[in-house]
Amino acid sequence: MTTSSRAPAPSGARGVRPARPAYRCAECGWSTAKWVGRCGECQAWGTVTEEAAETAGPRTRPVAPTRSPARPIGEIDVETARARPTGVGELDRVLGGGLVPGAVILLAGEPGVGKSTLLLDVASRVAEGTGQRVLYVTGEESAGQVRLRAERIGALAPGLLLAAETDLGTVLGHIEQTSPTLLVVDSVQTIASAQVDGSPGGVSQVREVAAALIAVAKERDIPAVLVGHVTKDGSVAGPRTLEHLVDVVCQFEGERHSRLRMVRAVKNRYGPTDEVGCFDLSEHGIVGLTDPSALFLSRNHQHVPGTCVTVTLEGRRPLATEVQALVAASVLSNPRRTTSGVDSSRLAMVLAVLQRRVGARLADQDVYVSTIGGARVVEPSSDLAVALATVSAAENVALVEGLVAMGEVGLAGEIRPVVGLARRLAEARRHGFTRAVVPTGTVEPSDVPDGLVLLEAADLAEAVVLSRGSRLADG
Repeated sequence: MTTSSRAPAPSGARGVRPARPAYRCAECGWSTAKWVGRCGECQAWGTVTEEAAETAGPRTRPVAPTRSPARPIGEIDVETARARPTGVGELDRVLGGGLVPGAVILLAGEPGVGKSTLLLDVASRVAEGTGQRVLYVTGEESAGQVRLRAERIGALAPGLLLAAETDLGTVLGHIEQTSPTLLVVDSVQTIASAQVDGSPGGVSQVREVAAALIAVAKERDIPAVLVGHVTKDGSVAGPRTLEHLVDVVCQFEGERHSRLRMVRAVKNRYGPTDEVGCFDLSEHGIVGLTDPSALFLSRNHQHVPGTCVTVTLEGRRPLATEVQALVAASVLSNPRRTTSGVDSSRLAMVLAVLQRRVGARLADQDVYVSTIGGARVVEPSSDLAVALATVSAAENVALVEGLVAMGEVGLAGEIRPVVGLARRLAEARRHGFTRAVVPTGTVEPSDVPDGLVLLEAADLAEAVVLSRGSRLADG
């Protein structure tokens, strides 16, 4: 009998397998035993990374002594946490009063929308207003390019320091050397750390850069503004944890062919998230608009068919917007339905209601609907204005002069209520409108401004009659 030469395994190690490496998604936390390029849970690409092997017991031990002892909440100094104005009123409106020391703000937007121009203007104003240093770090442009933009918009403040760097360690060294009162990093996706693997803009790099900048901002009570890139669908590029780590997330919106730019906060630990800041972007810089409705109203005083004005709400701010429609006979088997600034699906619904409930003949007509000044009208309160403008264009009859319309159109032809009607009416009266078509029973008489006649309609057919001034003439 022959015996095996293999040595028997120790009894204590029998059946024990070595720990396999685990891989986890940085976006949603999904884990797998092997590396994959795409997360199986959230379907994100390039977010699955190797996770360090877990050790038995907790790895973090208490540190003694602590840097600052815990104190009663009533003894905490609140003056250091109050917002300080930036000098740009529209941005202060969105942030909740200004910049809070130690706050980290993420400003995201499409390329060329004006993020760098706005922040360069803000940095210059803060440097002039406080008399202290402001550090502007650019990783996308050279220092000369930023200098030329600053000269064009008048942002050559003596206290504005400029550094063109892409290394995180060097950026932290600039902060240590200058001790700025405000830090602007343009952008967080262009800065990389030599201690972390991966290319700039990758998940691991963005996480490391953001964590380091947030840590230094909190430690020194420096407000920091980080510029972020966006993906094709408009979301912030990089790991989702980036939006959780920062204190404020702002979206910078605007059409490339329009001068209007809007900044809205989608997350704000220090203020509301329903405020909108409006800006006018031109070759001379970017300025805040206290009255943006002037961009959306036609300056043609001639009373023509196919136009109707509505008042939309952007956050808490009412904006008067003119909707124009053109109806023409079609030579195509499928008539055109073309929109600019209006949701095409809602236009299709409004046209169907007009044909079925009002009797408008639009099946063989081309319909074009557009807004003035590049405004985007997406809320349902603009349905009534779109419907009245289309009927006016189809019949070639102008609506009664000084008319504004607000209301959601239902599939049964009814006019549904809209929120914030009192603010909308006040904005309409401020621009000189004298008549308003609104849903029946949705506003108190005390909320109607002086000089504004309220025309209440229960359904779309009644609203069409009121928009022509028929009832006023009969009365």
